[in-house]
Amino acid sequence: MSAQAARTRRVIVVDNSHVARRVGERIRQARTRVGLTQAQLAKGRYTAAYISALERGLAKPSMAALTFLSERLGVSVPDLVAEERPAASRLEADLLLAAGKHQEALDRYDTLLDAAGDDRRNRAELLRGRAEALCRLDRGKEAIAPASEAAELFDAVAAPPDAAIARYWLAGAHYQADNPAEARGILEQLLTEERAGLSVAPDFRFRLLAQLGNVEAWDGKTDRALAYMEEARSLTNAVSLQQRAAFLSGLALQYRRIGDLERSLRVGHEAMAIYQSANTELEVAALEINLALTFIEIGNLDRATRHLADAGEIAAKHGDVRLESDVAEAQAQLALAQGDEATARERATAAVDAQAHGGSYLAAVGGYLTLARIARTHGDAGEAEDAYQHAVDLLRANAGETRLRDVLVEWANLRSELGNHVGANELYVAAIGRGSGATARL
Repeated sequence: MSAQAARTRRVIVVDNSHVARRVGERIRQARTRVGLTQAQLAKGRYTAAYISALERGLAKPSMAALTFLSERLGVSVPDLVAEERPAASRLEADLLLAAGKHQEALDRYDTLLDAAGDDRRNRAELLRGRAEALCRLDRGKEAIAPASEAAELFDAVAAPPDAAIARYWLAGAHYQADNPAEARGILEQLLTEERAGLSVAPDFRFRLLAQLGNVEAWDGKTDRALAYMEEARSLTNAVSLQQRAAFLSGLALQYRRIGDLERSLRVGHEAMAIYQSANTELEVAALEINLALTFIEIGNLDRATRHLADAGEIAAKHGDVRLESDVAEAQAQLALAQGDEATARERATAAVDAQAHGGSYLAAVGGYLTLARIARTHGDAGEAEDAYQHAVDLLRANAGETRLRDVLVEWANLRSELGNHVGANELYVAAIGRGSGATARL
């Protein structure tokens, strides 16, 4: 055989295994996202074994199979098979994050990280995006590792501004994981560096001050929180309207916590006006609840009723279970203040029950406290103790340490009123240490 003939007949072997693995991983992620088993996805046309082989990259799907799977998964065929373009794909993930589609962004970052290779900067940017997505999903404990690795990688490639942003999200992760000392230390160091000349972003100092305020407030240091927040307020002209509204909403909450209800209402209404002009209904509803609670505290129950009615309409319109649970809990407080125990019990129970379906755990805690207070007025110590115990269990399960202190003190006061001084002292001790040395069920 001539050399030319040999060249003509040479078989070119193309390794498509990486393509099959990429497509298989996308099928698996899409299936998991919509909650289907392999058998359910295959039903009517294929077998679960075939789907398993596809997802593991052991088989390459035909176009007919891709069309069938894309329709069942609600994902386009191009999204299942397109070649990865690292920069463009990361931009898509960043856009999803900016659009508030945090779970979709997280899924995209995870996919890109699997194929990130040895490019340290690219990996650092993906990890930072992943950390932000996790923080925005309130999964701070999971965000600590990617944020920390991202910061170290940015340090290694000499990118101080990028490392600073990664550490900002690392602080946010520690804050959500109820590690206020860690969060405070990181934020204070970043603020020192920023004041010394580190240029990160126009709004970075504002973000650091606002987050330091949140950390101090969560740790029960309200005076320090307000000092940081007042300094941040002087910088609000340099931030977006939505950032300003969110900040003012948090500031209103801090004023309510220290009992400065007049300032709380004034700042809250300022935030409300900004949110309404930006047409951000869910944020408006959250602020309506905060304003309603403030009006309950000053005894203006009619204004509280109107604010909660507006919040309830928005929650129902969007079908937001978390927001609906917050409304129910506030309505329970309002009904109790009005002397309507039946409605207070019904609304509190609704807030408690919603937690199993995606409702706020803090709303459930509030619901249990309302039930405990109703039981106390009727002298039902057993029911009150059970309700307080449920509230404490929820707070412990979700690392709600600051709120836990207040609940333990309220529970201790009940025991003290009942003459159970040993039990009361046990709770007071737990409150002082925020539960660190308490007995198993406290």
